[in-house]
Amino acid sequence: MREIVFDTETTGLDPKSGDRLVEIGCVEMVNRVPTGQVFHCYFNPERDMPAEAEAVHGLSITFLSDKPKFAELADEFLAFIADSPMVAHNAGFDFGFINNELEMCGRQPVSRDRMVDTVAIARRKHPGAKLSLDALCTRYGIDRSHRTKHGALLDAELLAQLYVELMGGRQIGLELAAVAAGAAGLVVVEESITVTSSLTRTFRSPRPHAASAEELARHAEFMAGFAEPIWSR
Repeated sequence: MREIVFDTETTGLDPKSGDRLVEIGCVEMVNRVPTGQVFHCYFNPERDMPAEAEAVHGLSITFLSDKPKFAELADEFLAFIADSPMVAHNAGFDFGFINNELEMCGRQPVSRDRMVDTVAIARRKHPGAKLSLDALCTRYGIDRSHRTKHGALLDAELLAQLYVELMGGRQIGLELAAVAAGAAGLVVVEESITVTSSLTRTFRSPRPHAASAEELARHAEFMAGFAEPIWSR
């Protein structure tokens, strides 16, 4: 199963009011294992960068001014995501910006039927808890020490780890290693399970579970106290 975990950075919160996409990072996963294939681009938003947005992701208009426009790489982006499910944190926000950019350059929007929202998944698993990416990474022990500012590819890589945990995590003692299978171009997943225990188990004989004659007699006496019980009709 192929899935695309992704994140975006923008000039603001509302694409319909003129805010634009400035960065996108996509991580390919197959059977919930990252393949190493990514799509990452910065875009020239063709507008100014509000100070509050730059404070979040650190992307200035000076840095972005020589970057390609979204329309120049739209086909490359669509080829990478293909028809795979799209996983994002608060996915409606990211889908809104991507589809706005696609519509602006005459492409069909990405169907929201493909949308997988990790905020919704986390809300079902942890009702009432903080649902930010930082808070959930802390909950699941995912190292985010290198995340000083928001970044689309970095956040997509963190989200890929979080998504695996939200969907059940990796089994303890189970190591997954993707190994290239030579000229065939296949990926083989090797599984190794190591079980160690320092416990010394003492064998105990099974305990009797049948009722004793005394217990059966007391039960019969108790049941006799019911007047016309429905189970004896």
